[in-house]
Parts: sequence; C-alpha cells; structure tokens
Amino acid sequence: MRFFNVRQLLFTPGLWIALRFSFARKRFRIINIISAISFAGIVLGVSTLLVVMSVLNGFQQLAWDLFAAVESPVQVLPAESATMQVSDELLDGLESLSGVSSAEPFAEGQAILAVAGGGGELVIVKGMSADAHERLRLQTGRELPLFGDSTVSVGQMLAYQAGISVPQEVKIFSPELISLGLESLSSPWLLPALSFPVARVQSIFSIQRIFNERYVLTSREMARHILLQKEDEFSGIDIWGGGQRAGQQKLITALDTWFEDNSLGHTYRIRPLEEKYRDIFGVMQIEKWVSFSVLMLVILVAALSLTGSLTMTAIDKQKELFYLRCLGLDKPGFLTIFIAEGAMIGTAGTAVGILIAWVICFVQEHTGLIELPSKSAFIIDSYPVVMIWSDFVIVGLTTMAVSFLVSLYPAFKAAAIAERKGLDVKSD
Repeated sequence: MRFFNVRQLLFTPGLWIALRFSFARKRFRIINIISAISFAGIVLGVSTLLVVMSVLNGFQQLAWDLFAAVESPVQVLPAESATMQVSDELLDGLESLSGVSSAEPFAEGQAILAVAGGGGELVIVKGMSADAHERLRLQTGRELPLFGDSTVSVGQMLAYQAGISVPQEVKIFSPELISLGLESLSSPWLLPALSFPVARVQSIFSIQRIFNERYVLTSREMARHILLQKEDEFSGIDIWGGGQRAGQQKLITALDTWFEDNSLGHTYRIRPLEEKYRDIFGVMQIEKWVSFSVLMLVILVAALSLTGSLTMTAIDKQKELFYLRCLGLDKPGFLTIFIAEGAMIGTAGTAVGILIAWVICFVQEHTGLIELPSKSAFIIDSYPVVMIWSDFVIVGLTTMAVSFLVSLYPAFKAAAIAERKGLDVKSD
C-alpha cells in the first residue's frame, strides 16, 4: 500500500486543502475552540519549558562560576599516582596551546585541622599560586590578601564549626604525616621527621558552600609542606583559559590532541571542573531533564486535544471528503490533509512558544526583571538565565514530532470516513 512522503506533503493539493480546513468556518464551533485550546496549550507548554530550562542553565552557570573562583576549568592530573613531577618544558608546552592563558601547578589534599582546646576537622588543603591567589582576591572583592606564605584562610562554616577566629594558630597535618608517625613507633629514627605544621589563620572566606565547609586555602609552598610533597612534586596543574564555560570543551580537545601528539596520554589525564564536582552538577542536570519530562506532559495533553479537534473536523467535513474522493483523491491524499493540518498547528504553536520564551529570557538576562523572593539569602538578586540553542532545538523537534504522531489517528479516521460514508453523503 502506498503511503505519503515529504514530497507529496509539499507538492500535492493536500497541503492547500489542509490550510482551507484549518481556517474555514465549521458547523460546530466547538471544533475551533478545541483547536485554539490545543494551539494555546502548545504555546504555553513550549514557552514555559524553555524558560524553566534556561533558568536551570543559569543556576548551573552560577555554580560553575563560583567553583571557578577557586578551581580552574580544567586540571591536568597524574594518570595513576597521587602526585606528579612538573617540569618547565611541560608548563611551556601547555601554555603554548591555543586557548590556554596559563598553566599553574597546585598542591591539594586531605588533612586534619586541629585547634587548641578543641577537636580535629577533616579538611581539604588547597595550595594556590600567586596568580591564582590574586585572581581569587579580585573575584571576591577583597582589598587585602586572603593568606600569606605561611598563613591560611579557612571557610566560614569550617571556622564556625571548629571555633576558629582571626588570627588564631592552628595545626594542620596530612595522612602522610600520620602514617609516618605510626611507622616511627617501630622505627624511632623517623622521629626527627615528625613536625606538625603550625599556621596562623589570616582570613575567613565565603565563596560556595563546599569551599566554606571543607577548604583551607594557602600558598602553594605551605600546602606542599603540609602534604609532605617533594621538590618539584605537585598534585596537578590548573589550566586556565578565557574564563568562560563555553570554551571549556575546546580547551579539553586541545589538551587531548597535544598529549596524544607527544605520547603523554597514558601519563596524564584531564579532569574538567564538572567531573571533580560531578555530584553537584549531576543533580542539577537531572533536575533539568526531569523538568523537561514533566513539562513535556503539558505539551502532550495539548497535542492530544489536537487529536479530538482533527477527528471532529473529519466528521464535520464528511461531504467535502466525499467530493474530494470523487475527484480522485486517494488515501495518501486524505492522510496528507490531516497530518499537514496537525503539523501546521503544532509547528505554529512551537514557533510562537519559542519566540515568547526567547523574549522572556532575553529581557530577564539583560534586565533581571524577575527578582528572587529573598535577595538577602542569595548572592544574586534575580533569576539567572542562560539560553542554550540545543535546548530550543530539542524542545522544538520533540513538540513537532508529538504533533505529527497525534495527527496520524485522525488522518486514518478521515480516510476511513471518506470511503465508508461516501454513499450516505451522496444521497444527502
């Protein structure tokens, strides 16, 4: 049995008949009302879905920016061991890549922070270069440095939990130092190597919850001393680019290519910021696509009401369908009429919904018109918005596909009516 195709849809009278059926007056006004409801439902569903997804994108971007205040967009880490030797040749090679503004070795690891008269807190010590420290100082709007060569800066929640104040002295020792202490029980000659680093707290910072609860920031040299790292030994290399999330993938691609060209792919691995904090970004991504699934149900309900509208149109136009059959219109032609009619309503609703969503997001992005309920509880005043073109494409194609599928039933119903009711209509 022959079936319709795209060429037939565009270049046969079916498309023009579908236009006529869509705008012609019908005997039952309820048909036009149902069609209008379907159209409005698709517009509302598409626009709402895109606005919600763009706002969730905005919160993802906000989280990324907060993490990027301390962490680089991409890190180069040793493939197997916990530390790596960093040579000037390696740094020069990385900084020569397109899109790389700087490559800075860093020291990072877990440690125990002990306060006099109190207990210990498990923390993450992050040793930053002078450039990274200056970048963080500017982003946080501080006039004075957060830490010095032998001082540290602790997170706000960590300071509260441990009872730390400025300029209190704290002891910070790593698991390696604890392991060395246990070995000294059977090897007393190791005792001279035991030295618990003492640091003065120079400042208390507040950036992002994870950093505020667990992080101790200090100079790179101080962190290497705490973590017992050897000379020229680091935890990894921070790769800084243009500072934009959009250019992160190009940065990763350039690094991958360079490592492969220099046969270093098995020596080092690349870790994006999202991978290091995969739990947070993973949850945010799940929230986005759960919202997509839930709001797509609104579009589906609107599209299903389109099925009723098209079916009633087929019943209302029985006489016209019979005349078309007498003029030689075959079954694929009838299918074309009603599929085209449903597709036109779905496409028009999708286009209008996309336009409305774009206008709302554009205004919000540039003016911050809609503010957060409690501005004092957030670091931003209004809802953040980031429009991603792939979201618009996915929502648009999905909506049009749903409109096409729900048009199949009334299309076959119309073809059946034209054949079955032909004699009855003729006798009228």
